[in-house]
Amino acid sequence: MSSSSLIALFGAMLLLAIVPGPAVFAIIARSFSSGLLRGLYMTMGIVLGDYIFIILALYGLSALAEVMGATFFIIKYISAAYLIWLGFNLLRAKASAVDIEASKDASLFSSFIAGLLITLGNPKAILFYVGFFPAFINAGSVTSYDVGLIMVAATLAFGSVNLCYALLAVRAKRAFKSANAATIINKTAGTIMVSTGALVAVKA
Repeated sequence: MSSSSLIALFGAMLLLAIVPGPAVFAIIARSFSSGLLRGLYMTMGIVLGDYIFIILALYGLSALAEVMGATFFIIKYISAAYLIWLGFNLLRAKASAVDIEASKDASLFSSFIAGLLITLGNPKAILFYVGFFPAFINAGSVTSYDVGLIMVAATLAFGSVNLCYALLAVRAKRAFKSANAATIINKTAGTIMVSTGALVAVKA
């Protein structure tokens, strides 16, 4: 795999990551309501989903569309339902001033799984790895070293962008210091999460 191909692939991944979508909205909502650590775990889940797509694209591109064809709809609606459930929990939560520091209701594992499901159920990710990924990669000549480089590129592109969104959400959250502000944060984040779940469900 040439350096120019890797740089071009990284650029494409970076653009895909920057464009706001379900993953970005979910990262912002989770970080805003529950702190940077949970935003980090959600980001890790998102990146793991990209790893899975990379492996499938490199070693089973012809079967990827067929496998995901049936499974995609199931994962998509599970992801949507899970995000909506998380959002409703935030909407129902009774906030206090201490909630500004970080909500403990959202577990690290749930954040990780939510991130993974968002990627696996994201039509944009599937379109990228099925439609555009082969333009940068010749799957027949890819070595294990190349796979490692591609995963590093995905980690830097998707991981760094999503962490930036998480940091922005946390910094915005620190501007609020009262129980009323905590309630607004929970309601806002819950609304974003429910809306993101609905977007995942209806997006083709």
